[in-house]
Amino acid sequence: MYKVVLCRALHPNAMARLAGRRDIELTVLTDAFRGPPMERELAATIGDADGIMVGLERVQEALLATAPRLRVISRFGVGYDTIDIPACTRRDVVVGVVNGANDLSVAEHALMLMLALARRTVEYDQSVRAGTWMIQHGRRMHELAGRHVLVIGYGRIGPRAARLCKAFDMQVMVRDPAFPVPRIAADGYEPVVDVMEALPRADVVTLHCPLSAATRGMVGGDFLAAMKPTAWLINTARGPLVEEAALVAALREERIEAAGLDVLVREPPDLESPLLAMPNVVLSPHNAAAPLECYEKMSLRAVANLLEYFDGKLDPGYVVNPEALRRNA
Repeated sequence: MYKVVLCRALHPNAMARLAGRRDIELTVLTDAFRGPPMERELAATIGDADGIMVGLERVQEALLATAPRLRVISRFGVGYDTIDIPACTRRDVVVGVVNGANDLSVAEHALMLMLALARRTVEYDQSVRAGTWMIQHGRRMHELAGRHVLVIGYGRIGPRAARLCKAFDMQVMVRDPAFPVPRIAADGYEPVVDVMEALPRADVVTLHCPLSAATRGMVGGDFLAAMKPTAWLINTARGPLVEEAALVAALREERIEAAGLDVLVREPPDLESPLLAMPNVVLSPHNAAAPLECYEKMSLRAVANLLEYFDGKLDPGYVVNPEALRRNA
């Protein structure tokens, strides 16, 4: 019998897969799809767990030390910056992610933010509801067609975003040091070797890279200073990729025109955050992967990571630390 702890309930189809297994003893900490991390509740129930499913809960050495039987963690997402991967590997704990499940949804969300900025969607909606009908001041509306977009990060979501931008007749530039220049060129995009040289040409910069020591704060003062004063920044990846104080200053001083942010350094944000009061900023609550279709795909893959591990057939392509998987084979 395997003891499994889910930090929150998943899509009904995924829960049905777990219910159909007689070798699984299941604990679900909350029925809420979204909400604050369940770290205290997880710590109180993880002691005899063989597998867990986490969202944005932090899994560090101290938590792992309380769970001697733990062998697999399934992350409801593709990022794993909240999990201490070296500590998991030392303890032979396999960490799985839902690669491929949320790519399209996040890419669509990035395009939604671009369109919302281009057409001032939020501002005009508020204007109509307030009875003023047409805003006569502020930024001008724009088309996306013909604008240069710089896609930073070309793993799983970046290529989807690039294709959607291309469908809108945008001129697509791509930067990812992990991908050879010929591969990006063969996909029909302009490869970028030096980001700082490309920024003065970019009308839109959209971030699709993971959070790491190398990428934390990558969008800082120098980065923003190199952008056009008419450019927009889109972030659907991780909040700490951006130095928010530098972004606020750049927006206030009109050194860039606008920003569309699904992620922030602090989530939920402090209500005093200047970003919340800026009409040239469109915000969403880290929900780029929240559409029902994406929720189902992510739920099924998160459950599959657990069950396939127990069945000895988890594909390494879904594993962050395949060395732990090999040792547990």
